[in-house]
Order: sequence, then C-alpha cells, then structure tokens
Amino acid sequence: MYQPLADRLRPQTLDEVYGQQHILGEDGLLRRIIKSGQIPNMIFYGPSGSGKTTVANIIAKETNRELRKLNATTASLSDIKEIIAELDTFLVPNGVLLYLDEIQYFNKKQQQSLLEFIENGKITLIASTTENPYFYVYNAVLSRSTVFEFKELTAEDVATAVRRAINIAQQDFGEADIEDGVVEHIASCSGGDVRKSINAVELLFTAAARGKDDRLKITLADAQIVAQRSALHYDRDGDQHYDAVSALMKSLRGSDADAALHYLARLLVAGDLAGACRRILCSASEDVGMAYPQAVQIVKACVDSALQLGLPEAQLPLAEAVVLLATAPKSNSSAEGIWAAMSDVKNGKAGPIPRELQNVHADGAGFEREQGYKYPHSFPNHWVEQQYLPENLVGTKYYKFGDNKNEQAAAEYWRKIKGES
Repeated sequence: MYQPLADRLRPQTLDEVYGQQHILGEDGLLRRIIKSGQIPNMIFYGPSGSGKTTVANIIAKETNRELRKLNATTASLSDIKEIIAELDTFLVPNGVLLYLDEIQYFNKKQQQSLLEFIENGKITLIASTTENPYFYVYNAVLSRSTVFEFKELTAEDVATAVRRAINIAQQDFGEADIEDGVVEHIASCSGGDVRKSINAVELLFTAAARGKDDRLKITLADAQIVAQRSALHYDRDGDQHYDAVSALMKSLRGSDADAALHYLARLLVAGDLAGACRRILCSASEDVGMAYPQAVQIVKACVDSALQLGLPEAQLPLAEAVVLLATAPKSNSSAEGIWAAMSDVKNGKAGPIPRELQNVHADGAGFEREQGYKYPHSFPNHWVEQQYLPENLVGTKYYKFGDNKNEQAAAEYWRKIKGES
C-alpha cells in the first residue's frame, strides 16, 4: 500500500521534531509537560506544516492514551457523540486524547458539546488551528485550555528535513545526482512547511529522468517548477490576510520602502489587489496626511491605474504609490483629529448646533433671533472670529498642527491672521 513520503518521515519522538525549540527544547515548557505525563487541554496555534499534528501523535504515544482524530472541516456533532459514547468502556479505560484539527471550523454548539468531558478529564483535548485562537475559539473552551504557538520553521530547519527526505527517496527510487542549490531552493520556497518540502522531494524523484549511468538526475530547474509558489501562506479570510495588510500599512507608516514593497508583493502574488489598494489609499490620509496632502491625489491615480490595468501590470503603479508613501513626510494630525471628534460624538458630547450655523431658511420661523451668521469672505483675510462649536464644546481642540514644514507654514499663517503671534 502506498504511503506518502511525508507520512513515513513523520517524527516519532520529540527530539526528531523540526524547530519549535522555544516550547520543545531541552527546557521547553511543552516538553516538560509531556514528560510529566499529566497532559492538560491544549490548543496548538501555528501555520500548516509546523508540527502540530506530529506533536499530538507523539503525546498520545508517550502517554499511552487512546488517540481519536477529527477534522473540524468535515466532522459533525454525531462524530463527537460517537467518541463520547466510548467513554467509561473497556475500549478507552483511561479516557480519550482527542486531536481536533482546524477547530475554528466548529461552531459554538459543537465546541460546547465537549465542555463537560474536557472538564472532568475523560477527554483531553488537543485542538489545532492556523488562525488566532483568541478570535476563533469560544471562550468557554479557550478558558479551559493552554495555548501553545507553533512558529513557522526556518529555511535551515526545513533543509534538514529535505536532506533526510532525499536520503530515503534514494532508497526507494535509486541513487541520484542532486544539482547544487536544489536543497536550498526547496527549503527556502516551502514557507516553513515541512510537509510541502517533502512532497516536493517525492515529486522530483517520481518524475526524475535517468542518465546513461542509470542514476536519477534531480535538477534545480525541476525544483524551481515544483516549489515555485509553495512559500506563500495566504488566506483572504484568515490571519494571513490581516497580517499582510497590517504589515504593509505599518511599513508605510514606518517609512521603510523596502519592507512595504515586500508586503505589497505578498498581496499581489496572492492575487489580493483589492486588499493592497485599500491599505495604500488609507495610508495616504492616515499616515502622510497634511504633511503632503497631494499624496492622496497621486495615490488615488495610481490605484485607479492599477485597477484598470489589472494584475500583473497593476504592480507598477502600486509600487510607485508605495514608494511615494514610504518616503513622504508623515503626519497623522488630521487622523487624530477625526478620531477625537468621533469619540466625543459617540460619547454624547454634541449639543445644539450654534444658531449662527443653522440652515438660513430657519430665519423668521419663530426663533428668538435671526441667524446672525458672519460671512468670512466679507472680512479682511477671509476670516472673522465666530463661534462654530456647540456651546458645551467651546475651546475643544481636535486638530493640532503637525511638526512638518507644510503644517507649520499653515500654523504660522493662521497665527498672523488671528493675531496670535
């Protein structure tokens, strides 16, 4: 019976697990918990191929617990009930270790059906998820579990797995000549996913041509085809999307053009043109703002061009917009102003609009006095002192001039007009 190479190479002990030294190293907390034999309910959070399922299998083996596996993408409430029915029988005298993969796909009722049994210890739950458990796992389950984060493996970690896979593949398929760079390319393009890298090795050996000496030829060109897009972890509805757009905007805000281009590239390779455009447009107003207000117009033109061009050509105007925003002077004075104003309005700090600002058609409609609005353009320098804020907010300052050249010039202008300097 065929068994995938990745399954055959799955680590059998903690020492064989790739990476995760922060929790599985010699003094790692998770290692110490496993060695104690007292396994709590746990949630493993991390990217695909980082070892979550492998560690769950090792825990079951080392603690002599009956392991039951469910995948929340396909399991139903009846599947849970079947496992519950086994409790207190000779089949599982010591209870069940339930590995629930992709727990974020279970609804509230399905997750809550486990509560009674994970509380009394008859079921020890090890749930895994690629999404942030604090957003996707219900509090009742989360509060009864310990969360361990599995980090994306480094290229060095994956390279170790690739070399091991090559050695085993040669036993199955025959001796091979491996071109320079094959191991490094597969490792760097796997996105930290060991399973993907081993699958790539197996595919290379399966399709490899034989030379005159009957040895397999594993070429870098083939490796580049096999692993060309495996490095990208991305889900438009999940953490990867929000992490990528967050990183793009924070890189723009931090004036790092290189990082901004990198995260823009991630979004575009994943085909998320809309997500990239929204963040770029937002950054023009939030992060550059009044320091260079013309940036909004330029960026809008770039976004319009990108949407009209479509991918892949959209990368060109968006790259221009990203570099412009990253290298432009920064000010969030207008953003802070509207945030403060929104906060006051939401908290009930509003009050009647001053009579001077009300719609002029109300004059003569039974009000105590006429509007009395002073038209600024009728006064010197197009300004006249007048109350604009509601009575209970007089004196409130929402907008504060930023310390950049553009806003300071405006501040100086108005100080002179208002006679404040």
